[in-house]
Amino acid sequence: MDIDSIDLQLLEQLQQDSSLSNQDLAARVHISPPTCLRRVKRLRESGLIEREMAVLCADKFSALAGHSLCAIVEVTLDRQDHDALEAFEKRVTQDDAVQQCYRVSPGPDFCLVVHCASMPDYQALTQRLFTTDANVRNVKTFFSIKRSKFGARLPVSTHPITPAAA
Repeated sequence: MDIDSIDLQLLEQLQQDSSLSNQDLAARVHISPPTCLRRVKRLRESGLIEREMAVLCADKFSALAGHSLCAIVEVTLDRQDHDALEAFEKRVTQDDAVQQCYRVSPGPDFCLVVHCASMPDYQALTQRLFTTDANVRNVKTFFSIKRSKFGARLPVSTHPITPAAA
């Protein structure tokens, strides 16, 4: 798939605010609304836009819903063969508390970002994901005391990308 500078501008704008109306998005990138709609649809269908979601303010939500706990968890496995890594990754990514999962190197095998309502909920998570897995060698958890920045934005170049350059 070839994408041009207009597509890149659309992707940049949508990463900043995916709630923009089609008319507002078209105006920001200086194209007509029908063209904008067609291009965004093509970007979605191609898989470049994986999904759109609302990002909640953790502090405000936890004040309404009660205490919440965010933890960054390093996990080291005993065996790192393909099947062992795939099995662990599949199991943890199916758990609703796991918000992000990264296979990393060097150091631990995985870094997870998890959200739980409370410390007992985190303890239950450790039991179901780590303690019962005989292949988990080590778990190191860091509890977040403040989130200073959160984002999922990918840097978008201003130069068109072609399959040969990708």
